Amino acid sequence: MKLGIHAYAWCSQWSNETLGLIDRVKGLGLDFIEIPLMTLDTFDAAAVKRRLADAGLDAVTSTVLLRGTDITSADPAVRAAGIAYLKDCVRATAAIGKTNLSGVVYSQHVKETNARPTEQEWDWAAEGLREAAVYAQEYGVQIGLEPVNRYESNLVNTCGQALALKERIGEPNIKIHLDTYHMNIEEKSFYEATKAAGSELIHYHICENDRGIPGTGLVDWDAIFRALSEIGYTGYAALESFVDVTDNMNTWVWRQLAPSGDALVEEGVRFIRGKMAEYGLG
Repeated sequence: MKLGIHAYAWCSQWSNETLGLIDRVKGLGLDFIEIPLMTLDTFDAAAVKRRLADAGLDAVTSTVLLRGTDITSADPAVRAAGIAYLKDCVRATAAIGKTNLSGVVYSQHVKETNARPTEQEWDWAAEGLREAAVYAQEYGVQIGLEPVNRYESNLVNTCGQALALKERIGEPNIKIHLDTYHMNIEEKSFYEATKAAGSELIHYHICENDRGIPGTGLVDWDAIFRALSEIGYTGYAALESFVDVTDNMNTWVWRQLAPSGDALVEEGVRFIRGKMAEYGLG
């Protein structure tokens, strides 16, 4: 299993000013950095690729769809913009020489609604992602569906729903991305959800129930690592905590979740590395 960290542990927006985080992550002995593509206008793919190569560090990318790029919108122009944005993210991922793009890529993150999703919205999500997935195959990129909690999406909250959407899409490069913060709210069992993802799992967000330091809260880490061990997981797993609120995505960081970003990383990595060793995932 490859252990990494989301760039938002230290910054609220990616740009060339944050390229130093690549060296910082390498210095911590981690395997990769997760780079957000929320603001593609500040994403310099050539500079990122160069810095990753110089540091000898791997990377994945992630994003969420917002109001203007919701592929389940009733407005065909918004759906088209969402598909175009996903294709832009595919190209950005390939441009840095990487293959994994994931996140809330199936509908608007924090969509204003008071209704359950309709069959039409499921169909729109599948149609949009099918087009993006076929396009991504040309670049060797796979797209991970990340279930999030009920307050952030009305479409995909559980691993089972993500698997059902994957089946609707019907493309082999659509994969699953789980997140323990959301699982803590929506799943009945960390173990069963992880096992259900199985060989389709390509990314795992390692978060405590409050998004603080892993190992200090309520998440059942033994159940998670037992399942990861049983499925023989060799993919990516990133610590994901946010240091601040941002203009480009809701993070809801209203208080300090750790003494500092460095403390969160150092203590969290120590705990997760211990679990990896305990369950033979090192």
